[in-house]
Amino acid sequence: VVYLRIIMYPKGFAFPLAPMPLDLAIIEIIREAATIIMLAGAGYLSGRFFAQRFASFIYCFAIWDIFYYVFLKAFIGWPDSLLTWDILFLIPVMWTGPILSPVIVSLTMILLASVILYFSRYNTIQITPKEWTLLITGSFILIVSFTWDYLLFAFNHPVFTELYQNYGTKALWLFYEKYIPVKFPWILFITGELIVISAMIILFFRINRNNTI
Repeated sequence: VVYLRIIMYPKGFAFPLAPMPLDLAIIEIIREAATIIMLAGAGYLSGRFFAQRFASFIYCFAIWDIFYYVFLKAFIGWPDSLLTWDILFLIPVMWTGPILSPVIVSLTMILLASVILYFSRYNTIQITPKEWTLLITGSFILIVSFTWDYLLFAFNHPVFTELYQNYGTKALWLFYEKYIPVKFPWILFITGELIVISAMIILFFRINRNNTI
């Protein structure tokens, strides 16, 4: 990422994005996917059962995400602040948001992982269907909040309908060089966070109660 930004943004990273050759874009997408696979592998090897492996994965992911920005700041002096916008992912479409938003998500993931790993030191624990439902629902809303601004821009682009008829969902990839972030949906983001936190609270008190009986 440091190499890409120095080469493609010699005056500093900013929106709209500089044109990226297709082969480099494909490599970047593969890099993102490979990173997730690597972190999932580390989580799998770190646990004895599914909940513990899941917790290890999200813990590794969160630490990686936070230090991604720490080292960008150390190496190239970016970002200017926690409210600076960034591209978070490109799978399946562009995710964007102020850097503060993924940092909050990462801290939440660390807290959730800590709860699971703490109680699973000696006993096998399970996440109930209710807790999974809340975690998945909250996570989905968070993903929507990260893709909302770009999807709104793409859907409202004058030629989107025509391109969608010809290219299908691939049309969503054709506007990234014109996209400039406008407004992050903080209410949607906070809603997703609260749902995930509620699942974590329910999980904590349920396991704690069972351990004290």
